Amino acid sequence: MNSVDARLESKLGFDKVRAAIQGRCSTDYAAARVAEEEFSADESEIRRRQVLTDEMRLILMFEDGFPTAGYIDAIPFLEPIGKNASIDLLSLGKLRTLLDTLRRALHFFHTVKEGIYPNLQHLAAGVNAPAEVIARIDAILDRHGEMKDTASDDLYSIRRSIKEKEINISKRMNAILRQAQADGIADADASVSIRDGKMLIPVSSAKKRQFQGYIYDESATGKTAFMEPAEIVALQNEIAQLHFDETREMARILYEFAEFLRPFVPELIAGARFVGELDFNMAKAQVALDYIAGMPVVSEDGTLRLRKARHPLLEKSLRKEGKEIVPLTLTLSPEKRILLISGPNAGGKSVCLKTAGLLQYMFQWGMLIPTSETSELPVFKRIMVSIGDDQSLENDLSTYSSFLTDMKAMLAAADDQTLVLIDEFGSGTEPAAGGAIAEAILHALDEKCAYGVITTHYTNLKLYAAGAETHVVNGAMQFDAATVAPLFRLETGLPGSSFAFELARKMGLPEPLVHDAEQRAGEQFVGMERNLRKIARSRRALDEKLTRIKATDKTLEGLTDRYEKELEEIKEMRRQILDEARAEAEKIVREANKRVEGTIRVIRESQADKEQTKQARAQLQTFLGALAEEKEKREDYIEGKLKKVQQRKSRRRQEQAPKNDDAKMAAWRSAPLKVGEKVRILSGGMVGEVSIVSTKAVSVVVGSVVTKLPLDRVERITSNEYKAAAQAPAERPRQVYDAALTERKARFKPELDVRGERVNDALEIVMHFIDDAIMLGVPSVRILHGKGTGALREEIQKYVRTVPGVKSAQDEHIQLGGSGVTVITFD
Repeated sequence: MNSVDARLESKLGFDKVRAAIQGRCSTDYAAARVAEEEFSADESEIRRRQVLTDEMRLILMFEDGFPTAGYIDAIPFLEPIGKNASIDLLSLGKLRTLLDTLRRALHFFHTVKEGIYPNLQHLAAGVNAPAEVIARIDAILDRHGEMKDTASDDLYSIRRSIKEKEINISKRMNAILRQAQADGIADADASVSIRDGKMLIPVSSAKKRQFQGYIYDESATGKTAFMEPAEIVALQNEIAQLHFDETREMARILYEFAEFLRPFVPELIAGARFVGELDFNMAKAQVALDYIAGMPVVSEDGTLRLRKARHPLLEKSLRKEGKEIVPLTLTLSPEKRILLISGPNAGGKSVCLKTAGLLQYMFQWGMLIPTSETSELPVFKRIMVSIGDDQSLENDLSTYSSFLTDMKAMLAAADDQTLVLIDEFGSGTEPAAGGAIAEAILHALDEKCAYGVITTHYTNLKLYAAGAETHVVNGAMQFDAATVAPLFRLETGLPGSSFAFELARKMGLPEPLVHDAEQRAGEQFVGMERNLRKIARSRRALDEKLTRIKATDKTLEGLTDRYEKELEEIKEMRRQILDEARAEAEKIVREANKRVEGTIRVIRESQADKEQTKQARAQLQTFLGALAEEKEKREDYIEGKLKKVQQRKSRRRQEQAPKNDDAKMAAWRSAPLKVGEKVRILSGGMVGEVSIVSTKAVSVVVGSVVTKLPLDRVERITSNEYKAAAQAPAERPRQVYDAALTERKARFKPELDVRGERVNDALEIVMHFIDDAIMLGVPSVRILHGKGTGALREEIQKYVRTVPGVKSAQDEHIQLGGSGVTVITFD
């Protein structure tokens, strides 16, 4: 990016937006894409960038099946493989992570419904994660990123031999120690010591010549010599040779895999670029979610219309202070292309100008912007600014000279596809001359059909903008005259008052002095300022009334719609009830006719017998009484139905409550770690790369050292954070003393009993126990594990010796538990 672009981005604040996006990138590829992406004047390219970012934003908001972690840089080691280079074990682990992420991303785009994310799906077209490569890697690496014993027959044989010989050495060393103790050469409480990976026997210096072996080290007092038995040396040499054979066999396997991989390299590089593009667009989408940004409409008629626009950097700053930003609504049209904003200092003029400039630049860079999605933005070929003070002692430029240099460049390039942004137009020199030059420049920019947002205090510029024949429109920042406080709202169509005299009175200047200043300014100026304030107040009052009227109309409209809907529902309910009643009445009439006909038949057949006639009439009367009761019940039923309708309507009104959709993307840092990702060690702040990941621990490469840590002691970081931490000078650790630590140390027991525990569970307990001991500064601890087969003892001591800060781990004195207890001392 050239220097002019760098200056432009710095003036608008886009350099901070770019840095925020880079900070969200997981890969160096994506970070480089952010650094290289440029302002575009191509409408189709702008739209392509926008829709890719918007689709990714929607995925992060609504899709759980999309992978948001595991984005790895693979191109740096894939390209050398294509040129006959081999691959190392760490790079192989990274390749597996990349292919897993690629496979899951492709699965997502292949299974999601067609047309939901068409542009990202098009980006995925032609990309493949070769199943043969994945299968071959799985045959070589275990789930922790280490090479499997079964990667080849020779490797299996070599590793089995190493284990057998290590067991033989351990057994033989114990036998030699017992013999040395029996011969009085070694103390009765002595145990096998390990130094620099060698197993040594502690022998009294006075009797070291009686021991068949080689002196490897001595104690600080010189009373004890640590000797390597002669017969063990040969076995150790055999093991060393086997380890060399193991390394050579692993290198052969990796080289053979690189040969197999070579034909797939172009396909894998294409996949790595696709993953990098996903990371790039995901970083943009995450920042867009932070800014609550959306995709605006591309203007077809050259109108720039911002609705509810917010300056993202200012909003973030205000949010930290618990304040809300005032959204900006602004319009530039072909008829009124230049907005001239006036008003008091600290009223928000510069914020309006920078908001318009920054959002236009973000839009043409391909970023979503924090406005209403109904906002319309045209495409400019260039954005030119004159913001702030560019005075330079080296170039002999004063503030005003710098301003004139900017104006010269603007006038040379300005046309109908240029957006100019000028803050404090014409200031920095004598007001009369400065105002005249500014008016001439404004007229020239108007003649060149340039678009622009300009802030000023000059009255002559306000009068120029008020002319009907110009394409300039006045704008004012609203100000509460009663409290003499800015409202930070833009009002278009009227010039703003400076409120200079009101501010002077508010700040406590003597009234005679302020009155004298008004007299010196002249009645014409003071009168114009007064009229501007009156017009502004009247317009604001009118706007408030209009707002209330619109709100009332909207309420009435809502009530009318609601009542009409309820009336329709009641009519429908009435029709249903009447239909049910009509059907029931017809049924009753049919039943009544049957009863009457039956009664008449009984009377006729009984030949007017009084008793039977009386009985028939009684039955008919009973039936008529039942009909009356049924009618009463039916009326009660209908009334109940109507009451339920009214209750339902009332309940529906009460249940109208806003619903918030605060869907957030999954916490990136808490996602499972993968081989090749960058992490920070929480306890010391050191950074490194993940080389092995298990269910409970992770191995991290820090410089040339590999350290194994629990998962909760590291956190994922971005490439930028990794670079910054790697380049920063290391801080000296400071020891902190507090009451909580003292209390914890008082409760800590320096002895741990893991007898009866499974090996994995015991190692987990020991891991936390050792961490606590190191943190509390305990000099030594004891672990009771029992003797048994010796497997638990061996695994515990093997782990403890890999922990930084552990000085030694050896069996307890024979009288205090011997090999059933391990004593650990710390540096």
